[in-house]
Amino acid sequence: MSINIDRNFDDITSKFAKNIYGTTKGKIREVIVWQDMVSILAQFPQSQKLSILDAGGGQGQMACKLAKLGHDVTLCDISQQMLDVAKTQAKADDVSLNYQHCAIQELSGSFDIVICHAVLEWVVDGPGLLSSLKKLLKPDGILSLMFYNYHGLLFRTVTLGNFGYAQTDLNKRKKKTLSPDHPRKPDDVYYWLEQLSFNIINRTGIRIFHDYLADKQKQQTRFEQLLELEKQFCKQEPYIGLARYIHVVAKKD
Repeated sequence: MSINIDRNFDDITSKFAKNIYGTTKGKIREVIVWQDMVSILAQFPQSQKLSILDAGGGQGQMACKLAKLGHDVTLCDISQQMLDVAKTQAKADDVSLNYQHCAIQELSGSFDIVICHAVLEWVVDGPGLLSSLKKLLKPDGILSLMFYNYHGLLFRTVTLGNFGYAQTDLNKRKKKTLSPDHPRKPDDVYYWLEQLSFNIINRTGIRIFHDYLADKQKQQTRFEQLLELEKQFCKQEPYIGLARYIHVVAKKD
């Protein structure tokens, strides 16, 4: 695989803070994923200082939260501008991170936990990326993988009446946007993980209701009620299968 054809966000770094992290959808993602991260950390002795890799960690929000807990966190990203933002965030949070400016496939090392959130949908070779992540895990290490769900995108596309986009198999025209290049079908991802001898121990749907609200104003005016419903149903089907993102926790056998 040629790693140079995977998406680099140097050209749209500023859009992330405004269009993702600073929105209600970003807040829901942060809360739901952090709940799962707390459960992952609980798999290890409480006193253990963990080695954690945030692969494609972007602006460093997750990495900084984990570093605050006293863990040794490495943040990797192919975008230098993303790493610059992460360094500013780490300074503001008064935490220390290790930084790697490279593609995930170029990394080496051995970690207790490998985090890879919202990256799989931007790379051409999905199974190859997962294989690279596995090599970075210690025996019995845990992978935290979040990916953009093809079925959630298709459902939203059709409910908006965008039949042309649906008929092109969701192939987008403009490449430099925040809409992922390669939305993933969950069954494909689960199969890839199983083929790599990962044991899937948890699945969570992220934004299972938020994006489908007919009245978008209620995403803000009724946010607390919406968040509670997201938390209540995020572990249940059929909601997981229609979520915009799916978070999978898998253990390396």
